[in-house]
Amino acid sequence: MSEKKQDKQFFTVARVFFLLIVIPLSLMAILIANGIFKLGVTVKERAVNVLDQKSQEEIKIRAMNIADEVTNFLTERKKDVLVATIIPATESAYKQFVNENRRNIWIKDGDKLKQVSAPIYTEMTLIDKNGNEVIKITNGEIAAKAKLTNVSIPANTTYKSETYFASAKAFNKGDVYVSPVTGWYVNRADFEKGKRFSGVVRFATPLYGKEGLQGIVQLALDYRHLGAYTDHVIPTQSAPVFEADASTGNYAYMVDNRGLIISHPVDYHIEGLFPDGRPVQPLTEQTSAELTKKGEEVLNLNLMGFVDPNLPLIAKDAAAGKPGIKTYKFGGHTKFVAYAPIKFYTQDYPAPAGFGWIGMGVDVEKFSEIAAKATQNIDKEAKAWSTTIILILVISIIILFGIAALLSKGISRSIAAEIPPDAQGEGPFYDDEEEDK
Repeated sequence: MSEKKQDKQFFTVARVFFLLIVIPLSLMAILIANGIFKLGVTVKERAVNVLDQKSQEEIKIRAMNIADEVTNFLTERKKDVLVATIIPATESAYKQFVNENRRNIWIKDGDKLKQVSAPIYTEMTLIDKNGNEVIKITNGEIAAKAKLTNVSIPANTTYKSETYFASAKAFNKGDVYVSPVTGWYVNRADFEKGKRFSGVVRFATPLYGKEGLQGIVQLALDYRHLGAYTDHVIPTQSAPVFEADASTGNYAYMVDNRGLIISHPVDYHIEGLFPDGRPVQPLTEQTSAELTKKGEEVLNLNLMGFVDPNLPLIAKDAAAGKPGIKTYKFGGHTKFVAYAPIKFYTQDYPAPAGFGWIGMGVDVEKFSEIAAKATQNIDKEAKAWSTTIILILVISIIILFGIAALLSKGISRSIAAEIPPDAQGEGPFYDDEEEDK
């Protein structure tokens, strides 16, 4: 067979091979790449909305769970003070009671967080019907008789203005008085120097005997155990922190039934008392500039409408016992907050507001940043897959073309080997049509 005919056969076989294998493979690769690209665009378009909805719902559920935990914790403290009415009224029994009621709290040990056991109560007191302290355990130790006082006079109480004796004295047997969070105010300057809020929540109940009222029993809950439910929480992460960074706008806080902040990463927002027992006034539209200049920035969300009208609405909604999510502006940032009521009810904390509520705020701008990163990752993945497919396609075409060339040459040689050399010379050639004639 002539060289010209062999070349013609070679290219004919190569074209057939190309049409049957390479072109379908290329079309398939193009379709797959196009599908991946379209999927990436669709997912990217939905990423922000899906991320927002999912995260907001998760944060809301987390707020509800923490609120339930606080409710259970306070209910246990109410039970404790009722148990305290039936234990022996002796110094040793009271000291044992205080030292045995403990819970873990988080502390910072170098760069690590660890939990240590701490007494739940900083104080336990037996008070007679006239207000005189009879037995007092302070920080786990028995108070000397000389340090006992008459707490029917508010000025004689630890925080110079407390009325727990008069309130509990007026209650019926089995009822429990629960005070607001009470402690010395920490202003901005002191906070920045490292000082932190500390205080108590007092649980007090009357003691009755055959002759009527005998006195009251009082337990002072260490505020650290209450604040710990929000102090170590970042709404968008599961791992605890020692102190949340308020500047990120991503933190949890606690509000009482009056709308006052009682737990917050920035302690100068927490309601507190001056050394003479007077409460530090919360910010209002009229006093905001002056008090902020002093570093006295107590927040009552019912009075924060001048910052954003939604803040009082959030407080009102939560006080109605409703969990939810709302958006508001604070400090130049758009934030949303998930909130849930603390369903602990007493005469001092009636339904539906109860003890207060848990708030979990997230900075929307930060949230959008997370979503943007997610879409960038989707883009990178789509481009990576498209590049990989194109690379595989190019390599496959080169390999297949090489295989086609080898096969074509082999087929051409086989055909040439089957035809005798003399069959390619001149001679009479007959057409089938001529034979039919």
